[in-house]
Amino acid sequence: MAALRQVVGISIKESELIELEAIARSRTECACRVERARILLAYWADPSTYAVGRLIGVTHQTVQRCVSRAVQFGVMAALDDSPRPGQEPKITDDAKAWVVSLACQKAKDLGYPHELWTTRLLARHVREHAQAAGYACLMRLAQGTVCKILDEHDIKPHKVRYYLQRRDEAFEEKMAEVLCVYREVKVLREDKTAGPNVAIISYDEKPGIQAIGTTAPDLPPQPGSHPGWSRDHEYKRHGTLSLLAGIDLLTGEVHASVENRHRSREFVGFLERLNAAYPTDTAIKLILDNHSAHISKETTAWLGTQPKGRFTFVFTPKHGSWLNLVEGFFSKMARSMLRGIRVASKDELKEGILAYLDDLNRDPVVHSWTYKINAVA
Repeated sequence: MAALRQVVGISIKESELIELEAIARSRTECACRVERARILLAYWADPSTYAVGRLIGVTHQTVQRCVSRAVQFGVMAALDDSPRPGQEPKITDDAKAWVVSLACQKAKDLGYPHELWTTRLLARHVREHAQAAGYACLMRLAQGTVCKILDEHDIKPHKVRYYLQRRDEAFEEKMAEVLCVYREVKVLREDKTAGPNVAIISYDEKPGIQAIGTTAPDLPPQPGSHPGWSRDHEYKRHGTLSLLAGIDLLTGEVHASVENRHRSREFVGFLERLNAAYPTDTAIKLILDNHSAHISKETTAWLGTQPKGRFTFVFTPKHGSWLNLVEGFFSKMARSMLRGIRVASKDELKEGILAYLDDLNRDPVVHSWTYKINAVA
């Protein structure tokens, strides 16, 4: 008579069950942990090593080992590998620290033409200099071991992450001044008693708009062939244009001119457009950056010919162009009208830009600053 099969029972808490189910569905967990989580869940539902093995696609011995580890060490501990016997690591902590210190230097500072390390180059450098540095255990260091050492210390010497250093000592004061102008716009909008005698313009330039032409006709989408437009890889360059634009934050109207360049004379020409667009008793306040054309002798001389209080400039701080609302307008334009545009000449591009602006001014969008002053760091 065959012996009865002994069923080994495992106990899984509700919190452990939730965690196991999450691991079993994970696409980022280690494959062995996912498999063991599925084994334990399947065995908890049906305690048969053979049935679980067929369901998961492993042998019943694998199921038995996983269940035994769960009984001995706990359900969650059974997901990890047991410590394996073998030689103790030969690479000392001091040697690892030396590798990390090398990784924290630039390769070019140690005589290489490379700006940054690659793990292969770093491993070669360590092998060549380990003996002289007193770390003989690193003389046969492999690239994979370098990766493990760097991962342990969360060092990635092959990557560059940019940061912005605020070089404007008066950044907060200038930012507050710009945000106070946006607060003024909000107050003027809410005041329905009389029309304001002030115009507040968010102004900037968008230089380098490329006039690019095709060398062959674009092919329209075709069902079953290609879902989008098809275009030849070659193209012609016809030059670039600069868009000088300002948004009236009270009405949403866009004032703009399209020029070949954006020097002082073009900026003065834009100011003359604004001067003609508003009544003589209206104060025109511009939010703009610190471009040289905005503070040049030519611009200053022209402003000197205007009545006192007619034009007021509010400058954004250095590296603070994101405070200017017109930047969002330029971004939308780049993602819509200018996206993938092809023209036969600069004149055609200019006509297209002006037509786009005319279309916007038919139904102006009033832009507003949505962040509170205290929320901007």
